[in-house]
Amino acid sequence: QVQLVESGGGLVQAGGSLRLSCAASGSVFSTDIMGWSRQAPGKQRGFVAFISSGGSTNYANSVKGRFTISRDDAKNTVYLQMNNLKPDDTAVYYCNLARGGTNYWGKGTLVTVSS
Repeated sequence: QVQLVESGGGLVQAGGSLRLSCAASGSVFSTDIMGWSRQAPGKQRGFVAFISSGGSTNYANSVKGRFTISRDDAKNTVYLQMNNLKPDDTAVYYCNLARGGTNYWGKGTLVTVSS
């Protein structure tokens, strides 16, 4: 099994930055795809970014140019650097690990961006 624990959320003013971390434990492999999704109040969970084992990345249009996903396989950790945050970025951010059609999820970390 895989356990994912997010950290780094908090309250920040618009234009500020935060760095989220997700520590993975259990059966974790460097070939796993790691990603972030978010769920704003009253909305469905949506894709933010993912990173493949080879380092290829993909981002939602709404965060391109502002967010950067990275991974440290030696630490089994994936990061999400979030710059120029906007009030619309307010959400619970969830880390996920994808392997062979199975998705594992963390419990999330809350990011609140004030205007």
